[in-house]
Amino acid sequence: MEFKQSLAQRIIIAFALMSALVAGAFAMGIVATVHLVEEKLISAGLGGDLQRLLLMDNVTDWSHRPEPDQLFYFSNGPGDFNLPKDLRHLEPGFHEVFRENLSYHAMVEIVDGRRYVLLQDQSDFEERERVLFAVVLVGFVLSLALAVFLGWVLARKVMAPVVRLARQVRHRDQLLGLAPPLAPDYAADEVGELAVAFDATLGRLRQALTRERLFTSDVSHELRTPLMILASSCELLLENPGLDQRGRAQVERIARACEEMRELVQTFLMLARAKREDNSMSPQQPLGQVAEGLVGLWRGPIESKGLKLIFEPGNPEAKGYNATLLHAVMGNLLRNALHYTERGFIRLSLTGTGFLVEDSGVGIPEEKREAMFEPFVRGTEKRGEGLGLGLSLVQRICENQGWSVSLTTMEPSGCRFQVELSRT
Repeated sequence: MEFKQSLAQRIIIAFALMSALVAGAFAMGIVATVHLVEEKLISAGLGGDLQRLLLMDNVTDWSHRPEPDQLFYFSNGPGDFNLPKDLRHLEPGFHEVFRENLSYHAMVEIVDGRRYVLLQDQSDFEERERVLFAVVLVGFVLSLALAVFLGWVLARKVMAPVVRLARQVRHRDQLLGLAPPLAPDYAADEVGELAVAFDATLGRLRQALTRERLFTSDVSHELRTPLMILASSCELLLENPGLDQRGRAQVERIARACEEMRELVQTFLMLARAKREDNSMSPQQPLGQVAEGLVGLWRGPIESKGLKLIFEPGNPEAKGYNATLLHAVMGNLLRNALHYTERGFIRLSLTGTGFLVEDSGVGIPEEKREAMFEPFVRGTEKRGEGLGLGLSLVQRICENQGWSVSLTTMEPSGCRFQVELSRT
C-alpha cells in the first residue's frame, strides 16, 4: 500500500488517530458511567422519597406535600393528587417520562392495588449532563490537539537522523573515493543499520564509477593512435594521382568516419572526467560557429540522399559553449535525422538559447518516445545500422552540461528535437 504523506506526517496522523480512539473511548466511558451512576442514585433517592410519603400519613386524609421539585399522584387521590391518565400505564419501577415539553424521573409502586407515582423534575440533571458533555468534548479536543503536537515533536526527533542521513547520501562527495563512512555517525539502531547499508551500496557504486571512468578513459586514449594512423593513411591515398573517382570517394568516406570517431572518442574522454568545473579549460565556441561547421560537414551526405538541408541561423546569444560536447550533441541529432529520413527535409534552427533539429522522417512510435534516450533503443528495429547509442549520448552530455533535450512529433510525420543550452 502506497502513502502520499511523508513518514513524519504519518507519525503525526497515527498519534492523532490513537489519541482520538483512546480519548473517544474514555469520554464515552465517562459519560456512560456518570449517566448510569446518576440514574441509580436518582432512582434510589426517588424511591426513598416515595416510601417516606407512603409512611407519613393515611392516604384517606393526605396532608403532606412532596419536595418542591416533585409531583405526587395516586389512584383515586383527592384533588390534584389524583393519578393523571398519561401516567396510568406506567409499570412499577423507575421511568423517564415527558409531560408538556418537560422531562421527569418517575418512580412507580403499587400497594394494595393502588398505583402511586412520584415525579421529579430532571432539569438540574439535564443541566449537569450538558456540563459534563461540554467538559468531555473540550477534553477530547484538547487531547487531540496535544496528540498532534506531541506527534509533531516526536516525528521531528525520530526523523532528524533519517533526514541527516538522506542529506549526507545526496551529497555528491559521497561518491568520491575518500568520502568518510556514514555508519560511525549514528547509533546502533535501525538508522545505524540503514547507514551501514548505504555505506556498502555507495562503496559498490564508487567502485563501479571508477571502473567505468578508467575503462572509458583508457579506451578513448588507446583509440587515438590507430585513428591517427587511419587518418594519415587516408591523406596519403588521397594524394595519389592514380586513384580513380570511385576509390577517392571511398577513401573520403573512410576519412570522414575517422574524423567522426575521433570526435566521439574525445567526447567520451571528456565525459569520463565528468567534472563540469573543468569545462572552462575546454575549447569554447559560440552556437552559430558550431552549427555552421556541422552544416558544411553534413550538407553533402544529406543532399546526396536526395534530402533538403534547411539551416535557419536565427539570432543566438553570443556565448561560448564546450565546443566538443556541443558538436557531439548537434552532430548526433543531425545523424539521427539523416538515418530515419528517406524523403523531404532536415532543418536546423538556432534560437536565442538553443537549437532545434527537425525532420520529415518516419517518426518515433509513441510507445518508444519516452525510452528513446535510453542506450540501445532505436526508433525502428527494421533498420540494421546503428546501436541506438546516439540519443543516449546526447542525453548524457546534456545532463553533464546542465542542458535539456526534449522530443516532440512533427505533423504529418517526423521528429523535433529541441535543445536548451545554459552557461556552463
